[in-house]
Amino acid sequence: MLASGSGTILRAMLDAGLPIAVVLVDRPCGATAIAESGGVPVEIVARGSYGPDFDRVAYTHEVVDALARHQIDLIAMAGFGTILEKPIHDAYPDRIVNTHPALLPAFQGMTSVADALAWGVKVTGVTVHLVDEEVDHGPIVFQEALPVLAGDDWDALEARVHEVEHRLLPAAVRALVEGRLEVEGRRVRVTEPVP
Repeated sequence: MLASGSGTILRAMLDAGLPIAVVLVDRPCGATAIAESGGVPVEIVARGSYGPDFDRVAYTHEVVDALARHQIDLIAMAGFGTILEKPIHDAYPDRIVNTHPALLPAFQGMTSVADALAWGVKVTGVTVHLVDEEVDHGPIVFQEALPVLAGDDWDALEARVHEVEHRLLPAAVRALVEGRLEVEGRRVRVTEPVP
């Protein structure tokens, strides 16, 4: 699992009994404590820079090498804060699943919840998708809509989004692990059971 945040989605994955071999983080974050409390090894592949001199391809090779040391078969991404390049897609084609806090293709990027509120949309949601070389793109595994309520602020909307992510990402990973996820081009079919 690749993470950069508080680790609530990681906790949902552990609670679902999924076989997590390693949690890889790009910075110190809450996910490391959750991984350690669950007996899951942690790999820190820290970014050397957040500026224009950041070598994204070299960093991606470091991530791929770290995952190879743990003999990883598939990757779940949950709020991983670094966009990775082609080497990860070459190493794990159709085996990287990500959760995104919006109904893609709407509100791509790291500010999706705030963007939904700023635009005044009445409906947002969660997308779980296979990752490809474009950001917040790739075949959609699951999507679930959520209403944006009249009194919603960022915290309230994000809490409801997380509830859905905590259910959908484990279901998508389980489908991958069990071989129930079929990919044909941009179309994905998940055989029963679905969340």
